[in-house]
Amino acid sequence: MKDILNLYKARGETPLQRLERFRKDNPEYKNIPLSYAGRLDPMAEGLLLVLAGDANKKRNEFLGLEKEYTFDVLFGFATDTYDILGVMSDAVTRSSHKPVRSALLIEYIAQMSGERTQKYPPFSSKPLEGKPLFVHARKGDLASFELPEHKIEIFSASLVGMKRINDQDLLEEIEQAITLVKGDFRQERILHLWRDTLRVLYGMTFDVATINVRCSSGTYVRSLANELGEQIGIPALAMRILRTRVGKYSVKSSTK
Repeated sequence: MKDILNLYKARGETPLQRLERFRKDNPEYKNIPLSYAGRLDPMAEGLLLVLAGDANKKRNEFLGLEKEYTFDVLFGFATDTYDILGVMSDAVTRSSHKPVRSALLIEYIAQMSGERTQKYPPFSSKPLEGKPLFVHARKGDLASFELPEHKIEIFSASLVGMKRINDQDLLEEIEQAITLVKGDFRQERILHLWRDTLRVLYGMTFDVATINVRCSSGTYVRSLANELGEQIGIPALAMRILRTRVGKYSVKSSTK
């Protein structure tokens, strides 16, 4: 029986749902304590490192491992979660849409590297006043708080490529992704907003940049997407996130 498990968390799953699926497929682990060394958001997929039994005693060591991601940044839209599973922050119109200059994008991606502080995203599990941030965010009372920060380090960041996606293909991807999510994540409201917005933007295409990043534990990749948009002056969010590596463990060896 393995005590370090390299599992693949599918898009739409929560880490807890992935653990439940693993226990169902592997009944020998039914009464074995399991924990994950670094969570993944519902819209993210890829390597979920899970500790079983006595390996949980070394959880802090595994939590501190370097991580690597490949993620798609969609420009022209911003949400309160910094990914597609969120409520749009501002109304998007044809006149407000701006193209992304690749030279400027490359410049800002290069500036990502190094040590710095990063604010926790409003929709995260970081405790504040005894409650997770997402509880405050849903109640709409975050304006009275200062978002907590933590130190992160980006070891490398590079632009893998760019493409454009049309309104119909974008809506299809969003609908497919959000319908995979189980639980209360405001899915109905969010899908309604996406459909209404993209109906107004019928026939348009939008920039998508694929970025690879190696970073320290605790780095929020969807926050990197949001920050990149703020720097460039164009709203942005994480459309897809794939965790490809945790320490020496690779997604190529993950169990689906």
